[in-house]
Amino acid sequence: MTTRRFGARAAVAAVLVVILGAGVASSAAADDLDNQMAAAQANQRAKQSQRAQLEEDLHETNAKLAKAVLDLNTVQGQLPVAQAELARAEADLQKARREAEILAQRLQDAQDQEAQVTAQLQAGSGQVDAARADIAQMARESARGSGDVSALGLVTGAQSTEDFLQQYAVSSSAARSQARTLTQLQDAEAVARNQEARLAAVRQQIAQLKKAADDNVVTARKAQDAATAKKAQVEKLIKEQTALKATIESQKAAAQAELDQTDKEMKQTQELIQGLAKQQKERDARIEAARKAEEAAAARRAAANRPAAGGGGGGGGGVAAPPSTGTFLGWPTAVPVVTSSYGWRFHPVLHIWRLHAGTDFRAYCGTPIYASQTGQVIRASYDSGGGNTVVIDHGSYNGQNVVTRYLHFSRTDVRVGQMVSKGQQIGLSGMTGTVTACHLHFEVWINGSSVDPMTRLPRL
Repeated sequence: MTTRRFGARAAVAAVLVVILGAGVASSAAADDLDNQMAAAQANQRAKQSQRAQLEEDLHETNAKLAKAVLDLNTVQGQLPVAQAELARAEADLQKARREAEILAQRLQDAQDQEAQVTAQLQAGSGQVDAARADIAQMARESARGSGDVSALGLVTGAQSTEDFLQQYAVSSSAARSQARTLTQLQDAEAVARNQEARLAAVRQQIAQLKKAADDNVVTARKAQDAATAKKAQVEKLIKEQTALKATIESQKAAAQAELDQTDKEMKQTQELIQGLAKQQKERDARIEAARKAEEAAAARRAAANRPAAGGGGGGGGGVAAPPSTGTFLGWPTAVPVVTSSYGWRFHPVLHIWRLHAGTDFRAYCGTPIYASQTGQVIRASYDSGGGNTVVIDHGSYNGQNVVTRYLHFSRTDVRVGQMVSKGQQIGLSGMTGTVTACHLHFEVWINGSSVDPMTRLPRL
């Protein structure tokens, strides 16, 4: 008995070790899944925060390449999250399968126990029936007077002392036999009641285990469906990522060619503007020389007409520069909203730094664009990078040549050589050239060099 109890305790201890070990492992796995999901979500937030900068960096990139880069950014944010969700779904599925195995084993054990108790009940029922038959037989014999014998009968009926002792022994033996039979019946019935209660409990456990197994089947099926769906999503995202990377790679050469052409056109524009600045400088120099010569001639005339004696009033003058009347340039759109600022940009595909030489204003397709200042149109043409482009020379302001440049028109309303007034409509916004959406790219050139337009425009 001691050995069996020790073995049973050892078995229970082993089961507890397995269960506790599984619990620790499950907890660790859950922590790993939580960490994986947290890292994936952090990566997705980082990708989302990068999107605005990517859009700025891709302003001078063709729409197909820009879309591929932005879509790749989205996919690269979604993929780790989908993979983390897949890992969790697969873990749920494995958990459901483990629980199914445990439930199946417990159900088998309970059914084995049910069979054992049923067999014990069947074996014990024979003992109860036999004991009851013995009691019934004793009752019948007692009724016929052959059972219990009174002490008086034994004394009066005995022929001798030996006869008395023999009859008394027989009577005592019958009484003990009856007592044993009654005890056996009570014991057998008690055992039967315990076994029936145990059988009922086992059968209730079996019913509960079967329900738990049925519920687990539903849970496992849902886990399987979830894992299948997440796996399909991950495979789809990986496929999209591969396709987008291939698209981006195939567009690199074309993107580089586009930028090279844009640089060439920008150089030509810069040379034109620098030529205008040089001409303006020469004109200003001639005007200044003429002014000084006129001042000198006026001084000589005044000296020739001055009386010999005494001094007269009068002071030499010249023409004073007109006072500043505020900001020289005006807004090129009615409702100025900056979408991309002047400055250096890092191209996310070609991995090169480039100067974004203007300010981009929100201008939905067909929005009127206005001349920032009075001047002469020196260019109205189509560039591969800038699309429909207008360049206006505003002459000299405070000794500096000022030129403005407008890109991506859907329609231009002016021609080369035409004089335009400040605020006059010169075209409609669009997305011609290398752009991703309708907007106005606006540049300001001072003495042949581009400057940040926001430093020469009224404050927002």
